Amino acid sequence: MKKICLTLVGIYILLLHAFSQVSQKDTSAYKIRPLKLDEVNLVSSYYTQDGHHSAVTGGIGTEKVTDLSNGLDVKWIGWDAGQHKHTLTASVGFDNHTSASAAFVNKSGASKTGGTRIYPAINWITENEKKGSSFGLGVYYSGEYNYQSFGADIQVSQKTKNNGEFSLKLTGYFDKVKLIYPSELIPMDTVVTSGGTVVITTASGKQTTLSSGGGSSSHESNGIPSSPRNTITSSFGFSQVINERLQGSIDVDLVYQDGYLGLPFHRVYWNDATVHVENLPSQRAKLPIGLRLNYFLGDNIILRSYYRYYTDNWGLQSHTAGLEVPVKITPFFSVSPFYRYYTQTAVKYFRPYEVATNKDQYYTSNYALAAFNSSFYGLGFRIAPPKGVLGAFNTLEIRYGHYSQTTDLSSDVISVNMKFK
Repeated sequence: MKKICLTLVGIYILLLHAFSQVSQKDTSAYKIRPLKLDEVNLVSSYYTQDGHHSAVTGGIGTEKVTDLSNGLDVKWIGWDAGQHKHTLTASVGFDNHTSASAAFVNKSGASKTGGTRIYPAINWITENEKKGSSFGLGVYYSGEYNYQSFGADIQVSQKTKNNGEFSLKLTGYFDKVKLIYPSELIPMDTVVTSGGTVVITTASGKQTTLSSGGGSSSHESNGIPSSPRNTITSSFGFSQVINERLQGSIDVDLVYQDGYLGLPFHRVYWNDATVHVENLPSQRAKLPIGLRLNYFLGDNIILRSYYRYYTDNWGLQSHTAGLEVPVKITPFFSVSPFYRYYTQTAVKYFRPYEVATNKDQYYTSNYALAAFNSSFYGLGFRIAPPKGVLGAFNTLEIRYGHYSQTTDLSSDVISVNMKFK
């Protein structure tokens, strides 16, 4: 966290120095505007869920979770001598959550039941407004008690002469998953073979072989080993203003993952009542394709529709369809009802409680990888009066949503966004 904050300060000072140096050379031909604070967003949300298919206890047991999330985004904007617009955004988020199922990593129920996640990020984008092009870079970090993630991206975009825009973004996340096992399966010995597989031996002498994607495990300062997980994504997008009322876009992602793709504290009970650690392949390729259409129905109503198709080499296929309808009640107040429907097939490695056998090379009882349908619906409110809200901020948004899944999982979330300009 300290390193990222220092990096942000360094980038800010360097950009200010660059702007000031240019302005000393020539201020007659260009209007140079150094980086200036433009916008601050404060976001808070509260999430709660319940269900009966916890992966920690082998596909049975409570899935009760609560999460309190807080985020801060700060944006600076400036223009250089070539009239290129520069946008620097720094953000940091904190999640504090409790999970009833996490208590059963230790079979006695004495395990850690919650934790805190922190996720700072820095993004910089420069735009050539005359040519309609942009270039950007971003760096990310996310950390919790059982994993750490470092990420970076590079993005470019180009507008067309007929109100369209192409975009390309390359993103990489490089994670370390701590190998925290269920109490009865804590390894007395862990060996990483030359091929990269992990062989664990418990106190009873039982051996389990897990896929780790060819990466070697390393030991953290607390003595718990970790295993790598990498995700590379290529994102392609095209948006088009079709006419004065209709806009559309298409997004295609090519995603490749390798490394330890399961979680070591997810149990799987075989049909002989023995317990094992979830084991999944060490590679996964994903292909999501998303379509958006926004239609302006008069001056006060917008129809925002969305569809996404997803497939991967684990056998999971899904469809998502959503509709949001912002309605402007007054020039400064609007409401936005929304609905999203989702359906997916199960991965070919999914096995419910006490169904997996010793003939299965890969197996999981995580119901996030099972077949199910779900609905998510709710309502949003937005207030943006000319003089601000209570004289404190420019815009206030409140959003509530309810989620239900055919595996008996349900959740509720409420979020508040306050914008200062």
